[in-house]
Amino acid sequence: MAERAGDAASSGGGAGFELPLLLFAGFRSIIDEMHRELAVQGHPEVRPAYGYALQAVGLDGATASELGRRLGVSKQAAGKTVERLEGLGYVERADDPQDGRRKLVRLSPRGIDVLARSAAGFDRVRAQWVRVLGAERVAALESDLRTMAAADAFRLDASSWFNG
Repeated sequence: MAERAGDAASSGGGAGFELPLLLFAGFRSIIDEMHRELAVQGHPEVRPAYGYALQAVGLDGATASELGRRLGVSKQAAGKTVERLEGLGYVERADDPQDGRRKLVRLSPRGIDVLARSAAGFDRVRAQWVRVLGAERVAALESDLRTMAAADAFRLDASSWFNG
């Protein structure tokens, strides 16, 4: 096994286990930078999992059951996340205008603000990568990742995938 890893490294490629670790480290560096920025901008309590949940709520809102399905967690787990987000002021509950028996979770102005700041922050982080690596390399990296990523790779249940 060590010989194979050494052979891969000596032929200009890394060992197979390095690729997912490097991809994850890149992901982590982007997410960590985003959360440092958000903390400075008035959102110090935001965690990566909250971003997935806020995206899953979306502009139209969602019930706890819908949120659970979108995130790949139980209705109860989604409910706990909603309670945390509501306590932090990122979402609010409202009667569903189409079905008075249901409650919708909706983004509050604070929730919309953090998503807008996140989008702008991701643009800044990408621009930093372009400054360091060059526009062509970043575009090639993005293109290559689009080619290699599964069609359903952009799912909101990533936090539940990491947590088991």
